Amino acid sequence: MLFKNRQDAGRQLATELKPLELNEGLIIALPRGGVVVAAEIADILDLPLDIIIPRKIGAPFNSELAIGALVEGIVFLNDELISELGIDSAYIDSAVAKEKKEAARRLALYRHGRSSPDLKGRTIIIVDDGIATGATMRASLKYLKSKGVMRLIIAIPVAPHGIIQKLKSEGFEIVCLYSPIDFDAVGEFYEEFPQTQDAEVIKLLMNLSK
Repeated sequence: MLFKNRQDAGRQLATELKPLELNEGLIIALPRGGVVVAAEIADILDLPLDIIIPRKIGAPFNSELAIGALVEGIVFLNDELISELGIDSAYIDSAVAKEKKEAARRLALYRHGRSSPDLKGRTIIIVDDGIATGATMRASLKYLKSKGVMRLIIAIPVAPHGIIQKLKSEGFEIVCLYSPIDFDAVGEFYEEFPQTQDAEVIKLLMNLSK
């Protein structure tokens, strides 16, 4: 176990992020677990915290197998995997519509009436509690780049070695505490990894927005 819990992971990430020039930086968390990690970073570094809501698009026979993801209307599809699995466009259209609806519901719930911040020209630190397939992270990065951010930093406690190397090769700035070659699930690197509830996300975001 590398981390006691998500709070511990956030504190460790904050230590690695401290030396970086993060003036006028904004932390963007991926709910739900990523908000717990990000809240620790935001508190320690005294930076504002906000969210975006990526949603994984699961395969028809296995909802945990990501064939893509979407965020704020931008869709990222793994065309190679979709072709390999023979998934038709009708299923994808239906899944995308379903996840768009759920993303909108969660965004309204978590923002609690707060407007979204202007991202153009800013330094953005995007945070999650870990990367597994990378589908939701890639959709989030695509969305943030479309908003004209000046600098984009991925801050992650743990992710597969291959995914981190691929993101680095594409020019992304990454702070990752551990990137093992052998990787089964994000939770295996935490001593405590409970499911984060909506109420906890809302409380953290409201406390840090005061």
